[in-house]
Amino acid sequence: ALRKEKSKTDALLLNILPKETANELKAKNKVTPQHYDKVTILFTDFKGFTKMAEILTPTKLVNEIDLCFRAFDQIIGKYKIEKIKTIGDAYMCAGGLPTKSTNHAFEVVKAALDIRDFMEKYKAQRKSEGKPYFEIRIGINTGKVVAGVVGTKKYAYDIWGDAVNLASRMESSGDVGKVNISESTYKLVRYDFNCTHRGK
Repeated sequence: ALRKEKSKTDALLLNILPKETANELKAKNKVTPQHYDKVTILFTDFKGFTKMAEILTPTKLVNEIDLCFRAFDQIIGKYKIEKIKTIGDAYMCAGGLPTKSTNHAFEVVKAALDIRDFMEKYKAQRKSEGKPYFEIRIGINTGKVVAGVVGTKKYAYDIWGDAVNLASRMESSGDVGKVNISESTYKLVRYDFNCTHRGK
């Protein structure tokens, strides 16, 4: 019975933290912050979220968000991308951590395009049913971050740094249904994707 309960606890911890981080927390009861020179961060949010919140019941609103975020989870699961957190209608994930990789920018942009495609199908279906729908903005940036676990209750694995702030700005200044990438990300993926310069 103890072994079964431990297995449940371990599975729950792995649903909250990356495997390496969870193992360190179990072994040392603390997590050492890690510095990463280059990771690629993706932010999404929904245009018209406030309007949808006014139209839908709380249950239907949460169900719509859940439908989308479950799809995003599945998409990033195909790539080497770590989900960081959701904040309201915003979704944040990053490639290149906790396990370092060389193609994180490519993987994150691929995932972003898959998310965009999912949202286009979702929008078309909702429109055909005469129902309200979310539209998505997606922003990506590549740079340095510090990653770690904060607090002692409701553990949260998070990342910090200017690179995170810029990724958020890429999302908020992006166009609906497009993937807005920074110059640093562009330099890593310019030969893999067709990109359009949007200005300084």
